[in-house]
Amino acid sequence: MTVAMEKQRRWPGLIEHYREFLPVSDSTPVVTLLEGNTPLIEITGISEAIPKGVRVYVKYEGLNPTGSFKDRGMTMAISKAAEEGAKAVICASTGNTSASAAAYAARAGMRCYVVVEGGAIAMGKLSQALIHGAKMLSVDGNFDTALRLVREVAQRLPVKLVNSVNPYRLEGQKTAAFEVCDQLGEAPDFLAIPVGNAGNISAYWKGFKEYRGVGRIGKLPVMLGFQAAGAAPLVEGRVIPSPKTIATAIKIGDPASRRLALAARDESGGRIEAVSDEEILDAYQKLARMAGVFCEPASAASVAGVVKLAGKGFFQQGQRIVCVLTGHGLKDPDRAIASAEPPVTIPATIEALTEAIKA
Repeated sequence: MTVAMEKQRRWPGLIEHYREFLPVSDSTPVVTLLEGNTPLIEITGISEAIPKGVRVYVKYEGLNPTGSFKDRGMTMAISKAAEEGAKAVICASTGNTSASAAAYAARAGMRCYVVVEGGAIAMGKLSQALIHGAKMLSVDGNFDTALRLVREVAQRLPVKLVNSVNPYRLEGQKTAAFEVCDQLGEAPDFLAIPVGNAGNISAYWKGFKEYRGVGRIGKLPVMLGFQAAGAAPLVEGRVIPSPKTIATAIKIGDPASRRLALAARDESGGRIEAVSDEEILDAYQKLARMAGVFCEPASAASVAGVVKLAGKGFFQQGQRIVCVLTGHGLKDPDRAIASAEPPVTIPATIEALTEAIKA
């Protein structure tokens, strides 16, 4: 057996690995794509604002099966839906949820219906949902409108709602907090995370508290949530009717998990702040070009926020910060291409190639 085969054999997917912490039983038909077990990567030199001696890591959730953290919650949501006999699932989505729901529904032999804002879903995410066989329904309205519609239809028709208002989603997503602690050997001092619909920051906080409750860790981290400035309802304390940001995954004006996210902030002594699109794109590009880590723009909000706080002297030597990168960069290839220098066409000669390299 090769090393790769042995590693694959050892990791059974997050439900089996963390079964004791999850609401599953022997009668739960586990639907898995072997999600979880994503790398925690230390990054350096990302910003001069970060003091020497402060260690910054990224939890690279883009290496889940469909390229985002949503797979953690979806394995739980679809497994429990299967346990309840569901034949179809539905979700509203800015993109990543649709990709994950479609893949796991296909794995379980269920139909999948996805409601999205017209013209607002990134091409990488759209392609995933479609290839997995989801029925895509585009509405004249934003994500908040789509979520309201799917919540209502799930009460009328025999379709299971798998958005993060489904409590099993957060149960699966909390396992990322377990992994961070297992990988570091303790909880970090700070956990920085993008905030859109606000379920993920809530799930991480739940996971950290459960791990401390059983003695796996001795402390809890401070939770730092970051919203895009044009879509920052938790920062502004109001619903944003028409959110605007290039970070489409967090372009949400009325977070469904608002109450839980604010509790995570307050209980941890943390904060939820806004970062501009310019700050997000700067972090997005630096992660790719200086750390070799390609994430989607919304993911980079966590790093952008840490850089912003570091510039205000927020962090101290010896502290450890984990920034969650929620999705892979190939989710939004158009943004990546627009953010980079275009290819240069040269004649097919050694002289032209030599000159181009010297330029």
